[in-house]
Amino acid sequence: MNGSAGTGVFVLSLMSIPMTYLFNFLIYSHSVEAILFAGASTLAITAISARHVLTKKAPRDPLFYVFAAYAFLSVVNLIIGLEQDGIIDGFMTFYLKEAADPYINTAHGHMLSYWDGCVHYLMYLLMVVAITWGESYRAIGLYWAGSFLMRVIVYIPGNIVGKYGAQLQLSPLFLIHMLYVVVSIWACFRVCSQHDVRGAPPEDIQETQRKSLWQRPVDLLFATYLLFAAPFCILRGLVALDCPAEWCEAYTQYYEPYLKDPSAYPKIQMIVNMLYLVPYYVVTLYSLLVPGCEWSPDLTLVHAGAVAQAQFCHIGASLHTRTPFSYRVPAEAQLLFLTVNIVYGLVPQVLSYHLLSNQAFFLKPPAQKTE
Repeated sequence: MNGSAGTGVFVLSLMSIPMTYLFNFLIYSHSVEAILFAGASTLAITAISARHVLTKKAPRDPLFYVFAAYAFLSVVNLIIGLEQDGIIDGFMTFYLKEAADPYINTAHGHMLSYWDGCVHYLMYLLMVVAITWGESYRAIGLYWAGSFLMRVIVYIPGNIVGKYGAQLQLSPLFLIHMLYVVVSIWACFRVCSQHDVRGAPPEDIQETQRKSLWQRPVDLLFATYLLFAAPFCILRGLVALDCPAEWCEAYTQYYEPYLKDPSAYPKIQMIVNMLYLVPYYVVTLYSLLVPGCEWSPDLTLVHAGAVAQAQFCHIGASLHTRTPFSYRVPAEAQLLFLTVNIVYGLVPQVLSYHLLSNQAFFLKPPAQKTE
């Protein structure tokens, strides 16, 4: 398959930059004719560009078109984040002032815009290129699925129960967002259903699986991390649930006051971590002890994407100027806060890479030949 389709998606995604600026300018010009002309021109240019991109052979995988559209929206989200922070101006001003939901202006909403506009955008382009060249994109897709699911599980409930929940209404923008969620969940299932190509020589599988955890020092190190990560998740989950214990109050006051932010995103994030990540730590520890758990590398990849997204938003929002000063991390605790949370976000990435690079222990042992 030709590579022009992937290049075309990249070019089309960058068209969102002049398009947003043009629409914002025309809306403020109060010219209905100009807006209609701009809309018609944009549709025509996009259609002609798409036809030119797909002249040779259109990709058959429907996720190509889903990720192409998402790449376009990711650039728009990056523009939103940059304009919210005053780095650029005149691109999404009308949308942010008149049409955007109020929770998009929270610190958590800011960090989601940056994550989607940078990390998700890169993943979309990589998956589009992989589809274009007929390569597997299952690994990137699983990482994206973890990131997306964590975003939805925290963001939507936070919108409902947070301080802006009373302003939530059934608007066209809300319906579009629900459509995005439904399509993305379908994409997650389609990625997971792809055939997984993995394997190792039978002798390597047998030799690796004979070793105990004590004979695998890297796995032992990761198992130790899991034993510490689980209580850390439980601690923050209890704090989010307003545990009256003195040590919970001290943790909130001196280390992470952001957990009490009325936006409710940090509370939901910690509750999700306690309810979903702690069981993950248990089953992953089991997979490091018992050979043949073929599901472990894939699950670890999903977890890595989820934790990366969660920690990026949590760290950024805890320090962002949009967060009220009383809920930001105190200056004297910032070094410890950053060290603990960055380590908590980075180790799952290394663990995922390690498990994907050393899969012999997690493969089913070869069948023994009977005479």
